[in-house]
Amino acid sequence: MPSPDIITPSQLSRRIGLPDAPALLDVRTAEDFDADPRALPCALRASHRDVAAWAESWRGRDVVVICQKGLKLSQGVAAWLRHHGARAEVLEGGFLAWAEAGLPLVSPAHVPPRDAQGRTLWVTRARPKVDRIACPWLIRRFVDPAAVFLFVAPAEVAAVAERFGATPFDIEGVFWSHRGPLCTFDVMIQEFGLALPALDHLALLVRGADTAELSLAPEAAGLLAASLGLSRMYRDDLAQLDAGLALYDAFFRWCRDAGQETHNWPTGRPA
Repeated sequence: MPSPDIITPSQLSRRIGLPDAPALLDVRTAEDFDADPRALPCALRASHRDVAAWAESWRGRDVVVICQKGLKLSQGVAAWLRHHGARAEVLEGGFLAWAEAGLPLVSPAHVPPRDAQGRTLWVTRARPKVDRIACPWLIRRFVDPAAVFLFVAPAEVAAVAERFGATPFDIEGVFWSHRGPLCTFDVMIQEFGLALPALDHLALLVRGADTAELSLAPEAAGLLAASLGLSRMYRDDLAQLDAGLALYDAFFRWCRDAGQETHNWPTGRPA
């Protein structure tokens, strides 16, 4: 049985993608990281060498520390973090155990460069509906929880991207856009390497709602209705994004945990 300061890959995988997921710190050596530069979803790189200098910044936070095998590096870093008031655990077996279990790993090939504050920066068209809320949710929950999203006039997306160093998405002629029958949300799942059944299920709903193919899944119509309702409730796109994150959190949990559950009333009546 793991110690109180150890979390198993299966336990951690149940928290990935949730709004209260712990921060993940990847403290693998440069040699180990270069051998496999994939990372756990939303993991940040950190060095054990100067942990005493940065540990204080995690005070009061839930943190999981990951090294190659879950031994001395992560144990030492987690101990320093706890000394500075963080609730720090070590991933049992480290990166290798997570990878061997076939759990999701983010490919770094298309993760945009980060700004001076360690954030990725994205830009898209104003007045989002489906894809332009679903994609930020995916990025915030599985790639970069601190990601910044700029919503601008459609004609200015490309120019804003160039002038401010942002990555454009869900517009024509860019990498992060629709491809054939796939919407941008599908493309992000594929390109980031996020192989997860619940995300595949959610992608079907998003694609149906975003491309007017409501027959793809019965729930697509409900997602579209909720998305359009949110777009009418909020004039501020960032306020709408905040509300939309909760919507997609709920749909993700339904896809992961409750897709087969039914509900009827009164109780006892045949379904």
